[in-house]
Amino acid sequence: MISTLPHTIHHSAYLDPGHEAFRFAEATLSFEELVRQSNQLAHLLLERGAGKGDRIGIYLGRGLETAVSVFGIMQAGAVYVPLDPLAPARYTAWVIRDCGIKMLITQNSLQRKIKNILEQVGSLDLIAGLADPEVPGALSWDMIFEYPDSIPQVQISEDDLAYIMYTSGSTGLPKGIMHTHSSGLSYARLSGQLYGVNPDDRLGSHAPLHFDISTMAYFTAPLRGATSVIIPEPHIKLPASLTQLMQSEKLTIWYSAPLALIHILSFGDLENRDLSSLRWVLFGGEPFPPKYLRGLMNRLPDARFCNVYGPAEVNQCTNYQVTGAPEPNHPIPLGKIWDETEMMVVDELDHPVQPGMPGELLITSTTMMKGYWNQPTLTSSSFFIHSTNEGEKVYYRTGDLVKLNNRQDLVFLGRKDRQIKSRGYRVELEMVEAQLMAIEEIAEAAVFTVPDKQGGNQIEAAVILKTGLHLETNEIRNKLNELLPAYSIPSRIHLTADLPRTSTGKINHPVLVQTFINSQHD
Repeated sequence: MISTLPHTIHHSAYLDPGHEAFRFAEATLSFEELVRQSNQLAHLLLERGAGKGDRIGIYLGRGLETAVSVFGIMQAGAVYVPLDPLAPARYTAWVIRDCGIKMLITQNSLQRKIKNILEQVGSLDLIAGLADPEVPGALSWDMIFEYPDSIPQVQISEDDLAYIMYTSGSTGLPKGIMHTHSSGLSYARLSGQLYGVNPDDRLGSHAPLHFDISTMAYFTAPLRGATSVIIPEPHIKLPASLTQLMQSEKLTIWYSAPLALIHILSFGDLENRDLSSLRWVLFGGEPFPPKYLRGLMNRLPDARFCNVYGPAEVNQCTNYQVTGAPEPNHPIPLGKIWDETEMMVVDELDHPVQPGMPGELLITSTTMMKGYWNQPTLTSSSFFIHSTNEGEKVYYRTGDLVKLNNRQDLVFLGRKDRQIKSRGYRVELEMVEAQLMAIEEIAEAAVFTVPDKQGGNQIEAAVILKTGLHLETNEIRNKLNELLPAYSIPSRIHLTADLPRTSTGKINHPVLVQTFINSQHD
């Protein structure tokens, strides 16, 4: 019986031990090899004192080591925490401290960054994957693979934590989303069924490990015995090279944020590619402008397209299979909820709205998170308890405003708060403002978004400097580079003497946005 996430690779290894589980460039890992290497890592972690529920960081670039790390950590009964190697050292150090991470899995190419992080967090009990005798706790990958490859005797239950993913928080600090083996496995099972994933499939793993879209490649594919092809970074940066890889690897399923697909359409040289092996093109994380989706569907007539929706807190909860090329001014619906999921659309008083009326989407599902790490108040406020004659049900408050259209599909209308999606990543604008305000020379800051040419959101900021102090916009951006991930840093920073305000003295964001949009057109 498959009841935990490590069981997925053991089951697939039993059915077909030599089948490719993960592939990266010319290197591959069969299911049998993945089981053996993840067991070896688990034995190391247990020997060094890792206990059930301990959080262990994965600080890796793209490669086969990510798969070994994910399953090795969970096989030891611990919890994996993906860390972004491109994030500032100060940001990563904060996550390590907040999550109580004492062990880290990394690689030699990140040695300098690791040392910068250690200067802020102190020593760690183990830094696996780093061959540097001068760093306390460092141990090379070669030494890891000298450990026993037997299955560790650790009792793991479906309700145990499996992973924690950090995302932008409205308080100015990141928040960790806790998922159990049960919620992760439910997502793998439901997505595998919905898209008919099978051992002949080859999934393009485009998303980095710290992005929740990655769970399809790391959970769904292993459960269904499919192969996940991890996309090397150079191919991601060059769309024509990426489509060449998609062709040579004969990918059958693609899942990414819309921006990657827009780049593929615009610069991927699709007229000279044979991507007829693609049977599913999945996209999610932010709205896909219909004109670009229409163009892509015309270029890939053999593939089926699906809009995948669901905050990281619930993995996925709805889908909309696009059956015909969309009209330019008709946004793609979120669709209908999938199996093992229920929804409510409520008004500001948490009363259900009439069909067709706007309201906040609430979701309860077997794929739902356990809560936010070390934040009981935030966890409590994020859930809604609905009492019925049959008992109580706990719903997650998505913060997304939706309504049902005449086909009973959910349509996205906007957000209750100031959270936005940029390049598929969640960004809390309050978090960016808080980090701007942490810069000594800044007296006040307002962060907002303007539409970009791809139909997405471009983050900008208006800043008032303290009297008598001077700071160039490039200096502000350099300071933010030490505080925030690159995707959340404003593309434009406007120095201003004043900000538009409401009658109560608060910043008038609609007027602010329009002011700077108009100024760019002048």
